[in-house]
Formats: sequence, C-alpha cells, structure tokens
Amino acid sequence: MEEAVLLLKCHAFVHGDLDHPKMETGFLGSLRPFRGQLIEGNFHELMEIVRTLAPELKQPALNREVMSCLWSIIHLGRAWAILPDGMLRRNKLLSNEQIALMEEWLNLLSYAVMILIEDGGEEEAFCGYNEYLREQAEKGEKGRSL
Repeated sequence: MEEAVLLLKCHAFVHGDLDHPKMETGFLGSLRPFRGQLIEGNFHELMEIVRTLAPELKQPALNREVMSCLWSIIHLGRAWAILPDGMLRRNKLLSNEQIALMEEWLNLLSYAVMILIEDGGEEEAFCGYNEYLREQAEKGEKGRSL
C-alpha cells in the first residue's frame, strides 16, 4: 500500500523528492514538458495503483492525500490534453488519436475511482478497463497475424 501511494504521488507530480526518477516520466510529468508520446505503461500503473488502493477508497473517511493525487491526475490530464484550450492541444502537440486515447484513459480511471468511492465493487470499477485490455490484446493478435 505504501508503495502504491508513493507511485501515485510520482504520477501526480507531488512526491517530495523532485529527483525521483518516476517524477519526470510519470503520468503528469510526461505531459509537461510533453515529449511527443503518451506512455501507456503509466496508465496501466495508475489502474493497478487504484486496484491496490480499492479497500481504502471504499472507507467512510478517505485519505485526502490519495484523493488529491487522483483528482489532480484526472483534472490536469483533461485540462492539459483534452480541452481545446489546454496547453497540449492549443500548441498542437497531440494528434487526434492521442487526444482520444488520453480521454479514454482518463474516463476509465475516473470511472474506477468513482465506483470504488461509491462502494460499487471492484468488478464494476474495472469492467471498462478489463474490456480495454481485451481490445488491446485482440489488436495485438491481429497485428501479429498480418
């Protein structure tokens, strides 16, 4: 659990050690400055962090630090990459495919967090993510058979 919170802080760019290697390449760190590619591994790592923190997210009293990190990632990811006047879109740094992918990732992440906070269960929280994983595996299979 401690490791999950540490990684979450890195992805939210709020870890106390700015020299931590994950800070620059984490979810928000990789967007500012943007280096041309979305890092899919960050998305998967965030989903695993949320899965690890699932028992905490259904508690009556939520950890403010965890919630702040999750909220920052979701809000700033949208503000920077999805909104038309966001810094990445305004400066034409993202392709339409990257914008759509980032929106999908943030939708899946925010849905999982919402369902867990509502105590709707892990199965429901991760159903969209599991479908995403199946689709990615199918695309990979088709790509290998071409």
